[in-house]
Amino acid sequence: MNKNKIKYEVIIIDDGSEDNTNRIVRELIKVYPSVVYFRNNGKNGFGNAVRLGLNKFNGDAVAIMMADRSDSPLDLVKYWNTLQDGYECVMGSRFIHGGKVINYPKVKLIVNRIVNMLIKYAFKIDTNDITNAFKMYRREVILGCQPLISPHFNLTVEIPLKAIIRGYSWKVVPISWKNRQKGEAKLKLKEMGSRYFFIVAYLWLEKYFSRGDYKRKR
Repeated sequence: MNKNKIKYEVIIIDDGSEDNTNRIVRELIKVYPSVVYFRNNGKNGFGNAVRLGLNKFNGDAVAIMMADRSDSPLDLVKYWNTLQDGYECVMGSRFIHGGKVINYPKVKLIVNRIVNMLIKYAFKIDTNDITNAFKMYRREVILGCQPLISPHFNLTVEIPLKAIIRGYSWKVVPISWKNRQKGEAKLKLKEMGSRYFFIVAYLWLEKYFSRGDYKRKR
């Protein structure tokens, strides 16, 4: 980001870890003053941790990235440059021309493709990777999508679908993704199925039955 002359902050959310994350981040902060650290002392969960970060960021835009290095910093710069073209949301896709996926677990890949296809046709939207967390939003988008209610990974669907339904401008760009080399992913398909269904159904009702009550006022 420094190379591209972009002012930034990196917010690290510690979602109740029991390892040496705190110590490592404290050392990072001494070297990189742009790093900010918060520990989620409330109820744990991916969505709760991200929502904490969304309440704390100071810039005019925010990107949600995994801490396992699966998302590319080069794509983050691409996102920012796309926002400068006038868009309010940038939604990357790993499954369009120019996108790249490395070592995606086969079962999760199949489920991912089915779920994204169903969402694409249910909401009539031209994107095929809506469940991917790595996206960038202007501050006004995050404010306009309140209240965010997903405490788990279904937040990755709630934010972009709300942004689209409520009338914010968006663009899809190709991105790359690689599976983590260490540790274990916290996303469990069996646990998340009903939660994804709930948030998708909730937003489908907003899209087709709210009569535009929640749509942004231009």
